[in-house]
Amino acid sequence: MWSGRRGLLRSSGCGVEELRCRRREREAALRKARREQQLVSKRLLRDEATEEAEGGCVVVILGEAEIREFLRLAQRGTEEKERERALVSLRRGLQHPETQQTFIRLEGSIRTLVGLLTSNQALLQLEAARCLHELSHSEQSAVAEACLPATSYLLTYLSGHSSDFIELCLYTLGNLIVESEAVRRQLLPQGIVPALAACIQLGPGLYSPPAHTATVTAWPKAEPWGSCGVCLVPSLHHLQVNNALLITQGALTTLGLLLLDLAAAVQRTEDAGLELLVCPVVRCLSNLLTEAAAETVGGPMQLRDERVLAALFILLQFFLHKQPSLLPEGLWLLNNLTANSPSFCTSLISLDLIEPLLHLLSVSNVVSVLVLTVLCNVAEKGPAYCQHLWPGLLLPTLLDTLALSDTEVVGQSLELLQLLFLYQPGAAQAFLQQSGLQALQRHEEVAQLQDRVHALQQTALHG
Repeated sequence: MWSGRRGLLRSSGCGVEELRCRRREREAALRKARREQQLVSKRLLRDEATEEAEGGCVVVILGEAEIREFLRLAQRGTEEKERERALVSLRRGLQHPETQQTFIRLEGSIRTLVGLLTSNQALLQLEAARCLHELSHSEQSAVAEACLPATSYLLTYLSGHSSDFIELCLYTLGNLIVESEAVRRQLLPQGIVPALAACIQLGPGLYSPPAHTATVTAWPKAEPWGSCGVCLVPSLHHLQVNNALLITQGALTTLGLLLLDLAAAVQRTEDAGLELLVCPVVRCLSNLLTEAAAETVGGPMQLRDERVLAALFILLQFFLHKQPSLLPEGLWLLNNLTANSPSFCTSLISLDLIEPLLHLLSVSNVVSVLVLTVLCNVAEKGPAYCQHLWPGLLLPTLLDTLALSDTEVVGQSLELLQLLFLYQPGAAQAFLQQSGLQALQRHEEVAQLQDRVHALQQTALHG
């Protein structure tokens, strides 16, 4: 973003546009890199209470003969309980990679499992789905691809009425999407994108009853739309060509409504586990906003309601007190909202949210970089915005961040200063009066920062 040329960055129209263009290019590259780096891990959904009731977590490796016998009993057992127990034993065996390999090599095994998944007996359906879920968690793509015959049924059951079953199908699909290109190619024509979009739209209705928050536990069993967020993260990561379809079907608007519901929920309850719902929704919104399609259809405009911004800050406070490691997720969404949207930058100012944002600078270097990036987004919008930033708490805050040794934090602080010097008359002089030049001199010998430091020194002294 910074050229090797030292000297004064003049406030000409060309200089302003050049600076804006460089910032946009850099921000777009950063958003793309972050999305591509979000390698989503698989999720394993197990009910610990059920595991203990079944006799602990000892996993037994099953051979071909044992697998055949369990499948036979599951299909033709004389009693439903006997058939269910056979599937439970098979499921526990499938927790071991060696059993998984044996299972997929066995002719007709997947066909039998799919037959049980589509039976008219709910308990057998559920256990068959749990067996498929264990297979989906395998690190071998061949195991995931063996599950291809089940994907159309898993998608169909997303429109069912059992929240437990919907959740299990969502997690299983999410795991399969991560593992195999063949699965992704098959799911697209089968309609995974509209199916997920429909699941998202269940959110506000499912979460609105206040009593519902009491059911949230360490893994939220009664939140299929929360699971949909978990499934959407790998979906959006790997099915990028269809993000436009999700956006045009109103995913941004619906996720924005979920954000409002979650902000209300964290104010009503102290229950642990809400972060497991919040994080996927925030991350999905962030990823969708990085897509070109979001700008084409006016993505930020679909979320222009100031309540979205207020809700996000409620969630940032929730993260700060309950799960500080998730703060970067919320701040990255804030960055994506403000990057190309003057209206969101205006809302930050009108809702007096700049000061709460500055208070987050003390959390960590990672958080500091994101906070400073958001402030750069605001400052980049021009003189009217910079007037609301400077000096206030920002001047002493920047002097503090310049005293740090982290080059990313310092570099982002320098970028913010450059924007302020460009747009806010008197900013450079006020900076000098507060020993700003000495603060810059600390970083003169840092290779990554030299050009920026020298440019700012020249601007401060001669601008």
